[in-house]
Amino acid sequence: QVQLVESGGGLVQAGGSLRLSCTASGRTISTYVMAWFRLTPGQEREFIAAVSVTGSTTNYADSVKGRFTVSRDNAQNMVYLQMDSLKPVDTAVYYCAARDGLRLGLRDRDYGYWGQGTQVTVSS
Repeated sequence: QVQLVESGGGLVQAGGSLRLSCTASGRTISTYVMAWFRLTPGQEREFIAAVSVTGSTTNYADSVKGRFTVSRDNAQNMVYLQMDSLKPVDTAVYYCAARDGLRLGLRDRDYGYWGQGTQVTVSS
């Protein structure tokens, strides 16, 4: 079973950048599809990005396409989310998730392993 811990969140001004990291332990992530989701109060958890087991294929929500980049380093057991041109609407708790299999799931129920989340706050 894989354990996930997110880091790198914080407070940033609109237009700024942050890089989130997801550190995995317990098992290698090389057999998991990895993804990022976010949650804001009163809303459902929102899919942000997913990356295939090799890193060759990615998928993004329309709301972040062109601004966010997901990547992974299987050798280091790490997943990253580079967030550029941040907007106040990007304010949320961001979660790293993992799923068995090869399909890049877009729904939170597609993923069986979750981190505890890291807060990102974008000020206007």
